[in-house]
Amino acid sequence: MKVRDKVRSPCVSVCALNDDDVCIGCQRTGDEILRWTSMTDDERRQVLKNVAEREEKFQI
Repeated sequence: MKVRDKVRSPCVSVCALNDDDVCIGCQRTGDEILRWTSMTDDERRQVLKNVAEREEKFQI
């Protein structure tokens, strides 16, 4: 696998967790952020799906 094929972090350098332990910048939970570097690409893809659902839920 090439480096560019790896699932990249959704971090946008706006790092602050809200009261639900979700980052206001990337929409990952604190646990997802901590575990990101040790996750497989399949686990990362699942996190990105969760992020998309959280973003949809909180859109105005």
